[in-house]
Amino acid sequence: MPVRQRFTNVEGTGRARRLRRDATPHEGMVWARLRAGQLGVKFRRQQPLGFYIADFVCFECGLIVELDGGQHGSVQGRAYDALRTEYLEGRAFRVLRFWNSEVSGNLEGVLARIVEAVRERGEGGDA
Repeated sequence: MPVRQRFTNVEGTGRARRLRRDATPHEGMVWARLRAGQLGVKFRRQQPLGFYIADFVCFECGLIVELDGGQHGSVQGRAYDALRTEYLEGRAFRVLRFWNSEVSGNLEGVLARIVEAVRERGEGGDA
């Protein structure tokens, strides 16, 4: 049974392109360090995945990195993120979430956690 899409492939692609074009400064900071295989694996940014668009995804190691701004701290934002994470984890992805303040205040720490997750996923799957 095919996965029900929230939007068509054309809509998802267009929306992803807009999100890439209008990236936040925090997304730009992280992308500058993830792009071009700098961590030894390929990441894509603003990638449509079924119902959602992931900020950054590595298909090779089944890892999604999400950056969250203040809107994610509301009751509705937390509930939406919980559903989103459940959906993505149900498709064998591990989801790492970071607050924008973590990115701006401790980019190296954020990257270290991403590298650790890449290594775990590469060494034995669903760590």
